[in-house]
Amino acid sequence: MPQIWMTYDELATLSGCTPAEARLRAMHLSLDRRKSRDGATRVKLDLALTAKFFASIREADFDLDGAIAALQSTHRHMAELLEPTGFRERGAA
Repeated sequence: MPQIWMTYDELATLSGCTPAEARLRAMHLSLDRRKSRDGATRVKLDLALTAKFFASIREADFDLDGAIAALQSTHRHMAELLEPTGFRERGAA
């Protein structure tokens, strides 16, 4: 099971509450909490909150087909830029 760590602001967004309420909820649920290097406290989601997080991602309106097409186009463009010039002319002769 992956570990998902969130700030109180992120947990509040996921839970539909204020960051202060999210902090109290994390304490009530005895979620693991750590201070990150950036100074923000993050909590590790339990199984129920992790499931809710994944469900929210699935429900999001992502244009995956468009993103894949853009990545493929960028890859083709970058590959063309990396080809040695004149390579095709010498190989064709």
